[in-house]
Amino acid sequence: MIRGVHHVAISTPNLERIVAFYRDIIGAEVVYEGGWARGSAVIDGIVGLKNSEAKQAMLRLGNTHLEFFEYVSPAGSPKNPGYGVNDHGYTHFALDVQDIDAEYERLVRGGMTFNCPPRRLVPGLSPGPGWQRDRDSGNPGSRTCICPGKNQRQTLTQMVLALE
Repeated sequence: MIRGVHHVAISTPNLERIVAFYRDIIGAEVVYEGGWARGSAVIDGIVGLKNSEAKQAMLRLGNTHLEFFEYVSPAGSPKNPGYGVNDHGYTHFALDVQDIDAEYERLVRGGMTFNCPPRRLVPGLSPGPGWQRDRDSGNPGSRTCICPGKNQRQTLTQMVLALE
């Protein structure tokens, strides 16, 4: 039986910087830091790469985890930072927050850049998601979304239904 999502894994060109950001600004807890050296047939089989070597960190964020890898070998290549959310592949993950406006302001002060501030997409309802472009995911076009929290979940659901 599947109980839910345990973690999301993201490749990054700078493990130290992305861990510092999610630890110090977002508030995630580092639960593991490590990696592996080249020459492990077992790891190469798991990741589907030959002669792989990487630094790795796992962070707990609420009821899930974020796992980050910085590959030393084979070296990763950056993606087009301007790719659109309509392009295939990873587009975003969402953070559940209590006060979306306050969190948006706090994250901007912490160095996040957003496409736009949270918007009220349906008059009278809570603000909708704010989208941040993530420079350290190894995919500078990828996005993190902040969404209204549990006390606003029905409002968010209504907003999503109203937009469909």
